[in-house]
Amino acid sequence: MSQHKLPMSLDTYDSRNSLSSNDSNESLPGQAEPLAFHAPTNDDVQLTPQSLRSSGSSSRLATTLGDLRRTLSGASSFQTAPMSRVSTRASGSYSVREIYGDMGNNDIQLRRTATRTTILDSLAQKVARSRDAYRSEDHELALEKDDDPSNFYEKLPDTSVPAKDYGGEYTTIDPELVTWDGPDDPNNPRNWPNGQRMFQTFLVSLYTLISPMSSSILSPAMTEISESLGITKQVILSLCVSIMVLAWAIGPLIIAPISESDRVGRKSVLNLSIWIVAVFNLVCGFAKTPAQLCVFRFLGGLGGCASLNVGAGTLADLWNDNERQYAMAAYSLGPTLGPVLAPIISSFIVTGLDWHWCFYILAIFNFIVAAVGTVFFKETYSPRLLKLKANRLRKETGNSHLHTIYEIADGETAMEKMLVTVLRPISLIIGHPMVFGLGSFMAFTYGFMYLFIVTFPSVFKGTYGFSTNIAGLMYIPLGLGFLIGTVFWSVMIENIYNRLKAKNGGVAKPEYRLPCLCFCGIGIPVGLIWYGWSAQKHLHWIMPCIGLAIFAFSLVAVFQTIQNYLIDMNNRFAASSVAAAAVFRSSFGFSFPLFAPAMYEKLHYGWGNTMCAFIGLALGLPFPLFCLAYGERLRNWANRRFDKKQAERDQRNLERLKKINEKEYMRRVGENGTLELGDRDSELERRDSKLDERNVSELERRDKESA
Repeated sequence: MSQHKLPMSLDTYDSRNSLSSNDSNESLPGQAEPLAFHAPTNDDVQLTPQSLRSSGSSSRLATTLGDLRRTLSGASSFQTAPMSRVSTRASGSYSVREIYGDMGNNDIQLRRTATRTTILDSLAQKVARSRDAYRSEDHELALEKDDDPSNFYEKLPDTSVPAKDYGGEYTTIDPELVTWDGPDDPNNPRNWPNGQRMFQTFLVSLYTLISPMSSSILSPAMTEISESLGITKQVILSLCVSIMVLAWAIGPLIIAPISESDRVGRKSVLNLSIWIVAVFNLVCGFAKTPAQLCVFRFLGGLGGCASLNVGAGTLADLWNDNERQYAMAAYSLGPTLGPVLAPIISSFIVTGLDWHWCFYILAIFNFIVAAVGTVFFKETYSPRLLKLKANRLRKETGNSHLHTIYEIADGETAMEKMLVTVLRPISLIIGHPMVFGLGSFMAFTYGFMYLFIVTFPSVFKGTYGFSTNIAGLMYIPLGLGFLIGTVFWSVMIENIYNRLKAKNGGVAKPEYRLPCLCFCGIGIPVGLIWYGWSAQKHLHWIMPCIGLAIFAFSLVAVFQTIQNYLIDMNNRFAASSVAAAAVFRSSFGFSFPLFAPAMYEKLHYGWGNTMCAFIGLALGLPFPLFCLAYGERLRNWANRRFDKKQAERDQRNLERLKKINEKEYMRRVGENGTLELGDRDSELERRDSKLDERNVSELERRDKESA
């Protein structure tokens, strides 16, 4: 095959460099393998500044530039070499001299632009194949294949660029691309020592504990607060408690896109949020009016929502699907134990001091956690870590052109990202049946938990005549149910998941997380009815406590199964799915306490809880059973719709970047000589069309091999 070169960007290629060649290729310093492509079999052409200036044939130049235009527009047969396992690189190998040797500056710039074009072309092809796969009539059959392009997005990390291994698949063609040094890179959070990962999980769980504690700490002190601030309406008292949960429904829509930026990452968001909660918890102690108390708690809730949503993403950064169950169990203790621990503590504080000290002591604990986290919590978001790595290497090598895949292939503007991330959780709630169905059950159970929390004082202080501190001890059965449930369900869910996975030939499915959810569909209604009728009939105080424990025991499995399922069902939309569930459940957690007093006044505790139990039974049993039978088909159908929209969005962004890159390439080529463009491309286009078919087949073969 004759050699065919892009201007100033590639070394001379001969027949050994074709995709079908088995010979070894000579690579540039710092590159694992060179760039390879099929070239048209016309006269040998080498487009360089010298050839541009000395060429006497305008037609020959026009023909070559026509091929160049096709390369830049993605119509050429230009393809990348297969990816090899990346080994650890020393920082010196990222220097300009080590990579490009004695090439001139203009030559280097043109090579960089050509390499960027190749990466964008490759990403655009994969996105286009994924998009076109949804139009296939045989798509249902194709879903059974591991190499089905429609599954492309479900295998990707939840990042802004649709690239595998955080861009690692392109290190063989871009020597200035900064990514992880292979799958075993110790700097990758998933490769950290288990002790380090467990410690980071503990810190995230501690962060997550603060916000639920802040939300419920007022409950035992509401009588004292109403007297101090002059609150006479029961709904206003309930609002003072649940207003913070309303902020958790709004905050994820703003916080999530910030934490998923390679400029910010998880650490900055979590550390800032924990300080915001600490400040407003302290300020709440100085509130003089109900309005001030509600505003301060709402603002504190906006800060506190970060740990409840970004924390789940942090666990996904640290643990793979097979390891995450126990980490998620520890993480789920925060949202469940927090609302229980705080009232127990505050019930004794308000007895010995006054209600202001509930906030002061909480703020002290909050500041301690914030200080420890600020010192010891580490960044876990891979795009952010890779950007920091690139910044460090730029300083060490003096090569300012080092970059991550997200710096060269992320075509969305900041405003577009914000709109997409804000609207996607809402669209998932409305348009994804799995998110809506499972999220509804989680939302109702979360609302029932806060309904219990705000009615405890009226039940145990009013019905049973307990003092404030003794009534606070009645939260202990709820906490015991959470602790026992965490241990029991963690083991059960993991065992059932592994057993079903083994029966399926070692292939895991998200639906394998859900069998235990069916038991909760029975346990939660039983706990509600037991608690309600025991309280209404004035049975011994241990009876409503048993109902609370049954409810709490079942609630743990709801959180563990659904949270893990939402993360597993589509990796690309994991953060949005978790945010959608958070918006859903927080809306119910806010609203349920507001109508609880009126409901119990009309229906009393027995029939009020019975009505809630029937709702829980309707949501918690039929749909999980349906998911076990038809959930995979329903999930795939919904995922395809969202993946298709994402593929179209990615393609628009990549086309935008390709046009910008094409203009830059042509400008740099033009600076090296006077170009005369012609239209004599038809023959080359005909031959390139045949070569494209060969390259597409070769690309499909490679993808199968890599899979």
